[in-house]
Amino acid sequence: MPSVFALIFVVLAGWFAAPVVGRPQGVDMSATIDDQDIADTTAAEPLRLQPNSTIRVAIALTNNTSAAVRIRRVDLAGHVLGLSFFSYSTAVELSIAPGKSDALKYRLDLTGLDGQATGLIVADLAVIGADGARIASIPLDTDVRGSLWSVFGLFGIALAVLTVLAIADAALAIARHRLSTNRWQRGLRLLAPGVGIGLVFGFTAAVARWWVPDTGLWLAVAGVAAAVGFLLGYCAPTPEVAPEEYFASTGELDEVDGMNTVRFRADGQRLDQ
Repeated sequence: MPSVFALIFVVLAGWFAAPVVGRPQGVDMSATIDDQDIADTTAAEPLRLQPNSTIRVAIALTNNTSAAVRIRRVDLAGHVLGLSFFSYSTAVELSIAPGKSDALKYRLDLTGLDGQATGLIVADLAVIGADGARIASIPLDTDVRGSLWSVFGLFGIALAVLTVLAIADAALAIARHRLSTNRWQRGLRLLAPGVGIGLVFGFTAAVARWWVPDTGLWLAVAGVAAAVGFLLGYCAPTPEVAPEEYFASTGELDEVDGMNTVRFRADGQRLDQ
């Protein structure tokens, strides 16, 4: 369905447009949140984020460059498929001389988190310079205890609804023998439900806290599901076309007259006359 492909396009565009998370050479960073080293977080032991609570953030930075580093902001943001679903920015004021180390400590209020996301989500803690550029960052796995009616939850519900519609459309086409006789068109007809099933599976796994929806893994699952759907359509038997349907599409109809086949035009005129 066009709506499914449009949503997939938006997701992929957001993924490729997302900033690359990395740590520039010359600046070393470590951080803890509520005394938990965020670099050690995993899907099995994520950092738990409780809405409307306050967390303690401690960041240690070492400037190994030959120029002073000025920190103006610290961002904590969660991303799924390259789209940001929760984000908190804290203004700070810190300047680190070349070859020196310094630290930041502050409390972050997670007010409104319940309306932004829920489930296991990949996040990153980043320090931003005076020019707005990312100086250093650390990825982490978070367990957001938000609401299913959050932005991320509604995103998943929308995926599920579009997928159900795509499956229903394909099922009705199969039941009514409306699938194309062209193998490629049949494959593309079942491609959208496959992609939707893969994306919904990834969302369900994140909300059910089975896994952290890493972009690469999620897209791989959606790609496999899409390939299976396409192959099912491509390899399905070619549907039979009723004579009246052929007549409606071509304006011609074959009938058997004794031992000979007689072809008629739409106006009833025999073609052999």
